Amino acid sequence: MYKNIAAVLLLVLAAACSSTPQYPPPLDPSRTVSEQVCTSTIKDDGGNLMCHKVTEAERLAKLAEEARLAKARKEAAERAERERLEQLAREEAARKQRAAEEARLAAEAARRAQEEHERQMRALAEARAREAAREAAAREAAARECRRLEQERSEGRALLAKFVAKYGADEEFKGIAGQISAFLNLPRKAKPCPPA
Repeated sequence: MYKNIAAVLLLVLAAACSSTPQYPPPLDPSRTVSEQVCTSTIKDDGGNLMCHKVTEAERLAKLAEEARLAKARKEAAERAERERLEQLAREEAARKQRAAEEARLAAEAARRAQEEHERQMRALAEARAREAAREAAAREAAARECRRLEQERSEGRALLAKFVAKYGADEEFKGIAGQISAFLNLPRKAKPCPPA
């Protein structure tokens, strides 16, 4: 059985060796030439493929370029982060400045409102004081007028009583003296004067 397998394998190998080798087709001059590094992944762009062997100097140059690009990307990222942080700091400073300005304006508005309130309260107190003074002056004037009128009435009654006493016996004034006496004997209806 092992001999049969070995014979089959030998025949397969012989057939492979006896067939004509497969070489790439010749280059078509009408097609573009795509020069690529054949040790890496090949991009099939439909052109003639021309392999390029990378030298040690090219490999080192490529590594250096990649390192330079990585460093540039890192620096750009760090610069972008610094700029972002600076922008955040500027925005925070501006926010704090706006908040401070708003607080200052609010305090100023509160101070003006307090001053206005105090001014209105002073004006109200002054108006009340003036009104109270006017009312007190009016009460005092009314009391003075009441006392003056009461004094005049008392003086008038005294004059009438003096007239009756002096001229009541005279025949010419007896009639009027009786009426005056009747008037003087009536109870008085005078209201007491209010206190000043």
